[in-house]
Amino acid sequence: MATNITWHAGLTHEERATLRNQKGATLWFTGLSASGKSTIATALEQHLLSLGLHSYRLDGDNIRFGLNKDLGFSEKDRNENIRRIGEVSKLFADSTSIALTSFISPYRADRDSARKLHEEANLPFVEIFVDIPVEVAEQRDPKGLYKKARAGEIKEFTGISAPYEEPLKPEIHIHNDKISVEEAVQQITEYLKEQKIINI
Repeated sequence: MATNITWHAGLTHEERATLRNQKGATLWFTGLSASGKSTIATALEQHLLSLGLHSYRLDGDNIRFGLNKDLGFSEKDRNENIRRIGEVSKLFADSTSIALTSFISPYRADRDSARKLHEEANLPFVEIFVDIPVEVAEQRDPKGLYKKARAGEIKEFTGISAPYEEPLKPEIHIHNDKISVEEAVQQITEYLKEQKIINI
């Protein structure tokens, strides 16, 4: 751990928010593989951008192939993966952007740590549980991962051979086997308006 560093003060979050006329926040999508997290997050990102709100989606494609390409899928590496994502999403939120993170993030303690980072910085953190039965996720299985996990080709696969700890009190609970993507986007947007995270 570096000890010879000093914090350099710059613009405050409030100053940035005033200049950009936008608040920052992190929308943390969690759920099983194939639950629809990234599909909803992508649609929501497009919707927010169409409203003139700066937003950016962080998911396995742009994190696992770059920032976190040195990490595997052991519990320790999963912990570190989520720790880094929590720090990066906090930076986006502090810049007054709306960060949408789409990761299984199976452990409550890791999600709680990401939440605490935001709370300590006085930044909104919205946990969105994209909930579907594992049987439905297996039926969807667009990448064939569940099939490989059942065959023993993938070790430590969440929902099959590794645990998924459901959120106890998510801000938003989406039953994604019962509603459309458009309805999910509307549900999230209405919440953001109610909480005055967005004012459009």
